[in-house]
Amino acid sequence: MTIGFIGQGWLGKNYADDFERRGFSVVRYSKEPEYAGNAEKIKECDIVFVAVPTPTTPNAEGGKNKTHFDGSILPKVLPLVGEGKIAVIRSTLAPGTTKELQKQFPKIFVMHAPEFLAEKTAADDAAHPQRNIVGTPARTPEYEAKAKLVLSVLPKAPYELVTGSTEAEIIKYAGNSFLMWKVLFGNVIYDIAHELDADYGAISDALGKDPRIGSSHLKVVDESGHPGSVAGRGAGGHCFIKDFAVLADVYAELVGDPEGVALMRAFEEKNKKLLRDSGKDIDLLSGVYGE
Repeated sequence: MTIGFIGQGWLGKNYADDFERRGFSVVRYSKEPEYAGNAEKIKECDIVFVAVPTPTTPNAEGGKNKTHFDGSILPKVLPLVGEGKIAVIRSTLAPGTTKELQKQFPKIFVMHAPEFLAEKTAADDAAHPQRNIVGTPARTPEYEAKAKLVLSVLPKAPYELVTGSTEAEIIKYAGNSFLMWKVLFGNVIYDIAHELDADYGAISDALGKDPRIGSSHLKVVDESGHPGSVAGRGAGGHCFIKDFAVLADVYAELVGDPEGVALMRAFEEKNKKLLRDSGKDIDLLSGVYGE
């Protein structure tokens, strides 16, 4: 099979590089001069992985939502996929987006496979995934077969799942938001330890050894991995800030339980304060919420 890639940022590039290393015929299309002429070649690809920006930006319209999910690039690039071919969106998607895109483009198979690459270890994560999840907008035998075909070309992972596209979209947001909560919890325990002159290092190490908790995301003063970022406090990086903002808005809009909304907003405000006070990832923060 020929595998296409739309978008060659750090996400699309690392996935395309891995497919090439494993011997697949790969076509890359993006704005970069070396790939900009490959648009027509994408139509011949059996499976096309789409990794284009889907930013979260400030909501200028008011209302419950503080932010706006911007998936406007996707309808512009999906027409490049050939009729009857498979488009696998790896960009982060607000819940329900895949189903809407499938309605807009009924002549192709649109799926969502959330990515779990860390910025610092993206190449290794692409080659050695812990999870492969493929979400389809309809649970029919035809979609199941197409999803299994997608799984067959990905590097094998210890955990593999074919599920609904909305479930796959929520899995991505839920994972990043849970880890953001973990970062914030670590910061709260750090402050308590500081006031009592206790060793947070010993506390976090012991917490990390609890198999129910794990050691990741308990380091309180850390660089986010964002180029040029300073060592600071709070959950930063390209994913945590924007993904939690969308999940909080989705909860406020769809569920609206006052206590739940207050809980989500309190986490959000605490993280914003930690980032601001330590000068960490201010550009990313303002990109999501405004200055």
